[in-house]
Amino acid sequence: MHSSQDTIYAQATDVIADFAFDSRVAGVFNDMIRRSVPGYSQIINTLADFADRFVTPNSQVYDLGCSLGSATLSVRRKIEGRQAKIIAVDNSQSMLDRCQENLNAYRSDIEVELLCADIRHVNFSDASMVILNFTLQFLPPEDRDALIASIYQGMQPGAILVISEKLRFEDEVTQQLLDELHLDFKRANGYSELEISQKRSALENVMKPDTIETHKQRLLTTGFSHFSPWFQCFNFTSMVAIK
Repeated sequence: MHSSQDTIYAQATDVIADFAFDSRVAGVFNDMIRRSVPGYSQIINTLADFADRFVTPNSQVYDLGCSLGSATLSVRRKIEGRQAKIIAVDNSQSMLDRCQENLNAYRSDIEVELLCADIRHVNFSDASMVILNFTLQFLPPEDRDALIASIYQGMQPGAILVISEKLRFEDEVTQQLLDELHLDFKRANGYSELEISQKRSALENVMKPDTIETHKQRLLTTGFSHFSPWFQCFNFTSMVAIK
């Protein structure tokens, strides 16, 4: 999946607009994610392993906030021959256009439906696996419980939900340490101080991370039987919940 280099925040700007998954971001998204999110490729690769264990024949897999389709492609490779269907949802048509190109590059017997929609308005059914890969954090906090409840209702017994998120921490020392390690990661990947600071401003109003405790409580209160983080690098985590 080819991607140009992310230079979106390389020039100083007087007014920094809220971050949006528009055509500019779609064009550099792979590079942006690789240089911004530690452990991203590990998470994507492991989604295939979860799919191998949990996706049942003739069921549905939902990839919510699918962006360019990395998670969908990873899962699709592992579930050939199961007559399952992947429904990949994003509210950015620019992202979905590129996602379709990426899907077309590989042959598969698994049907993928691309849906340009708000994930809060999707009707879930027969789901053996649902993926929220760095997506929930962009929803208004007050809408998150309802989305998780809606997903839960549409899942088969024994189905898996995988949620990857940036975390915030109640403990200020931990928060500062992991924040600083993440900034060092971005610097090591070639982002300038200007780029780091302008992107942080752009994300301020649109990305509101939860604590791991908030995630756990939300999932268990909704009815999930099992919950655990399975991956963490600095302030980024991926969690599983099983119905």
